[in-house]
Amino acid sequence: MKTNLLFDFTVNKENNSVHVKREFAAGQDVVWDAFTKPEILDQWWAPQPWVAKTKSMVFEVGGRRLYAMCGPEGEEHWAVADFTSISPKTNFQYLDAFCDADGNINDEFPRSDWNLDFVNQGDTTLVYITIKHKNLADLEKIIELGFKEGFTIALQGLDSLLSNS
Repeated sequence: MKTNLLFDFTVNKENNSVHVKREFAAGQDVVWDAFTKPEILDQWWAPQPWVAKTKSMVFEVGGRRLYAMCGPEGEEHWAVADFTSISPKTNFQYLDAFCDADGNINDEFPRSDWNLDFVNQGDTTLVYITIKHKNLADLEKIIELGFKEGFTIALQGLDSLLSNS
């Protein structure tokens, strides 16, 4: 099994985007499921010691995932993913936003446009993630909130989950 898995996190301030290339030691179907099934997402999406809790999810174009990041002190930070495009096993796209527990979007925080591509490499799967923001201020706000650190920890949680499967 490959142990030196690719991880590249790049911020492009010229086009207000984050680019993540991440390799996982699992087949494409398994990695796709980890990103698209709420019962699996909830096991790794939040950076430990936080946990993700999906309230509802309809994985189809026009569907939505409503979920909370739950902290060790009982904190809850809610978010939605509004699915805009799905090509099974290879790509999906969504608009992400902070919200309340009922899915009402919090306009004080920027929305981001996510694109995820899944590439089968035999024993591993490469996931290319592009996250676009409307402007540089929105991108910088997310980075200041610790997105890189939190997302890195969450992806490491997926590694652990996959290695225990």
